[in-house]
Amino acid sequence: MLKHRGFPGRLPGTDFQFIIRRPNPKGVTKITRRERFSDRRPPDRRADAGFIRALWEHFGDAPFERGNLDAGRLSWLFGREVVAAEDPFDPESYDALLRIDLDAARASFPEIFG
Repeated sequence: MLKHRGFPGRLPGTDFQFIIRRPNPKGVTKITRRERFSDRRPPDRRADAGFIRALWEHFGDAPFERGNLDAGRLSWLFGREVVAAEDPFDPESYDALLRIDLDAARASFPEIFG
């Protein structure tokens, strides 16, 4: 599992984690698309914005390996702002390649990509 050095571990001042410390001994957590409803709590929205900002600052528009990025946090963005960068895509692999979909990210987070 690739560890992304310099990537923030969590949203500052919160317990919303962005990375994991070690591989899951029971197996790799699958990345799935989670629905974001309009009534989500403001802290959850800030966590999404903080995570996409960290991805953008760390990787830009280049494809990146999942590595030690938190699957739960990725799942909130997957299929919209973060998409598979390879075909076939294995959602249960630490080596899976992802990328930011800039058009979707600009639409969802204009304060970051404006």
